[in-house]
Amino acid sequence: MTPGEPFSHVSETPTRPATNGGAPQFDVEDLYRGPLATATTGTAAALDEKLRQAYFWVVNQAVISPHYDIEYDDGPSETFYFGDSKVPVHLPSGQSYSSFILLPFLTFATRGRCLFVGGPGRGKTQSAVLMGILAGYSVDDVRRGMQHGHPQMTVADLLGNPLPADLVGAQSMDDIRIAWRHWLSMRVKIIDEYNRIPTRTQSALLTVMGDGYAELLDHVYECPPSAWYLTANDDIGGGTYPVIEALRDRIDVVVMALAFNSRFLGDLLLRVEQSLRPEDLVPKSLMFTPDECDELDRQVRAVSVPADVRRRLEFFASQFEFCETAGDQLEYRTKDTVRLAGGDYHLVASRDTGRDVIRDIGVQTSNGLSVRSLMTILHYSKALAYFRGQEEVSLEDVRHIVPFALRHKLAPDAETRYLQEDANQMLASDRVSWLRRLFDLASAEYDRLDLDRDDPVADLKAQMARGLDGVTTEQARAQLVQIERLMAEWSAGKKLYGNLYDDLLQLKYIHQRYTNYLAWLEWAS
Repeated sequence: MTPGEPFSHVSETPTRPATNGGAPQFDVEDLYRGPLATATTGTAAALDEKLRQAYFWVVNQAVISPHYDIEYDDGPSETFYFGDSKVPVHLPSGQSYSSFILLPFLTFATRGRCLFVGGPGRGKTQSAVLMGILAGYSVDDVRRGMQHGHPQMTVADLLGNPLPADLVGAQSMDDIRIAWRHWLSMRVKIIDEYNRIPTRTQSALLTVMGDGYAELLDHVYECPPSAWYLTANDDIGGGTYPVIEALRDRIDVVVMALAFNSRFLGDLLLRVEQSLRPEDLVPKSLMFTPDECDELDRQVRAVSVPADVRRRLEFFASQFEFCETAGDQLEYRTKDTVRLAGGDYHLVASRDTGRDVIRDIGVQTSNGLSVRSLMTILHYSKALAYFRGQEEVSLEDVRHIVPFALRHKLAPDAETRYLQEDANQMLASDRVSWLRRLFDLASAEYDRLDLDRDDPVADLKAQMARGLDGVTTEQARAQLVQIERLMAEWSAGKKLYGNLYDDLLQLKYIHQRYTNYLAWLEWAS
């Protein structure tokens, strides 16, 4: 047996034997498909199984990551408690995953943007390199295509240079040809230590990452859809240069490289003795072609999000933007109003007293959620469900994605009373646990309000979604009366919370639609 041969073995045993409902059903079309099914004609199980096989090869053979922090239960499970603080250790009864390996794979499937954070030597760069190899590139191509951030990095270093001969004889910009950097054409793009790149060069990187093209001397290079992997030893103020806000906002998920477990020192010894590098041992059967990457993206987007799961995410997202003392008109009572005015959020928020910090989780943050963040949660939740072989997203899928999608998008307010309590102080540094706690608190409040069965705003919204064609004057007036009665009923409450704020804006929107429709009916008659 040659050195490294055991590492390149891929088990033929299905990673999830019960995936997609058990035994396949006979279809007469199978008689005509033949044995050579392409990525675009194969079944959905083919690519999701290949993705899982690649994940388990990486987690078991390549990157040593025994931290299975994304937990699923398929029945009863055990939890044990240790130490003075009774640290809970949960033993999940279902197939669970390491976030440090899984999130890069979901980024690969969604063509998203993943940031690795953690100290030097934790495997951040190696994990990114493995993603490039799984996309079909050689080790040399991946390493040569990797961009290393440094304080002297120029836009030309990042994107390319004009050809010297053209600069001498050109009569116009159109006559100048650009020698574009090869990495711009790659389907996996890696930026190592991105927070060491100068601010001006970061702006050029933002254009490539956010808009998918590079621009130099009025010439434009269109980049193919790509999965992005960035690394940083410290993304909370560390690095040579501060990262511009727009660039940080383009990052979809942030995953932390956890510490090495010394019980796996034997694996390191074997690599030293046999001079093994995991990136040299990736089985070719696990590599994805460009067509397979395209099909993978299509199949992930086809995973459905049930209405009840979407509604709970809506309720969670509604908690954070509202700030009752930020403005006068309803629409401007938001944290963003304070930020744009250059005000002190804590001073503004201190005028609003008596809030329940358990019910109103919005007081724990100093900002709200962007549209991009919500789209990321939806897209990655679809990818996680797809990875698990499910046809639709579950609430648990969303719960696991939220902390990594919002890790550096939702800022904790360390001065809030909830995070200053002794039992919760550790949440100020453990962002993942804090965000998961927020989601759990929102879900508990959703259950308390019984919104699955009693949600009048959802009923009014569904009625409006059917359209206004054929709606009579009497029916439109009846909807207006219903909205006004509901607002009168709710106005008797003492406190206005974020979810109610969003509902009021929705009701005002629907009320305006019916009001305009009645005006049109009057004009038409």
